[in-house]
Amino acid sequence: MIAGLFLALPAGPHARPAVSARPVPPPADSARGTVITDTLWSQSLGTKKAVVVYLPPSYAASPSRRYPVAYYLHGAFGSEVDWTASGHLNEVMDSLAASGEPEMIVVMPDGDDGWYTTWNSLVTFDACRRKAPPRERAETYCVPWEHYDDYIARDIVQFADKTFRTRADRAHRAIAGLSMGGYGAMALAFEYPGVWSAAASHSGVLAPLYAGPTPFDGHPKWAASAAELEQWWGATFWPLISPAFGRDTAAWWSRDPGRRLERLVAARGKGAVPALFADCGTEDGLVNENRAFKAKVSELGVPIAYHEWPGKHDWAYWRTHEAESLAWIAGRMR
Repeated sequence: MIAGLFLALPAGPHARPAVSARPVPPPADSARGTVITDTLWSQSLGTKKAVVVYLPPSYAASPSRRYPVAYYLHGAFGSEVDWTASGHLNEVMDSLAASGEPEMIVVMPDGDDGWYTTWNSLVTFDACRRKAPPRERAETYCVPWEHYDDYIARDIVQFADKTFRTRADRAHRAIAGLSMGGYGAMALAFEYPGVWSAAASHSGVLAPLYAGPTPFDGHPKWAASAAELEQWWGATFWPLISPAFGRDTAAWWSRDPGRRLERLVAARGKGAVPALFADCGTEDGLVNENRAFKAKVSELGVPIAYHEWPGKHDWAYWRTHEAESLAWIAGRMR
């Protein structure tokens, strides 16, 4: 069962401190980046949304300099503040800059529990309001149109390019995320390959129809019906994902990252595929999904930087390894 395996909840007061995979001395105050919160109008969603942006240490002092951009997506039950509040991404970025890694802007949008896709069915505002989570007001959580893929690939990217000094081209854009956001990063990279040159996933939902075996043996079993999907995802997560993905396997396959990659390679060749990075904890309930996705990528002859490290599906793991994806992305967009 998947239930309970991919929460991205904020870390509590006793959470493990931030750990970089590349420990370096903390930067001086003058070498720290800036974290700002802004809002934008999303034409795709039909509402205003919040976005958190990290600007690198040299940004204010270098008014003519332009920077590559990484878009980092949060997980289910999360928000735009997760990467900084729980992941301390700004501190990791400052440390990487202090160690000589290229600087970049990081944009962290509010994705609700939207799965970064156009939903299979519209949910009215009243229906959404009745089940909006207590962590967020319905006015900011519920949207008129659930086009979360266009929201990220079009509205958020256009906002960043108009508001900040970005290097506004594919070669200098990347997308990444954790859990639900890892799904979003890969799915969007394959659906909009002209927007991003690289995509990274931490503990992503990368094979959502996977139904065994455990452990993965190279021969995945896929859910063959809505009933099987509902049983696999469980009572907690089926109501969360089924409005977005639908209630039949055809709708799920259309959103499956492996199938999207297969379609991209068939239509445009392997050269059109963004560079890929994925990792997952060996104690994570999604590790078999990640292995199945990696096998599909390899079957298609597409390179991927794939890693498994000890750890669970939690912020202790993501804080430890976010520096890996950030450094990997920054190095590719220098």
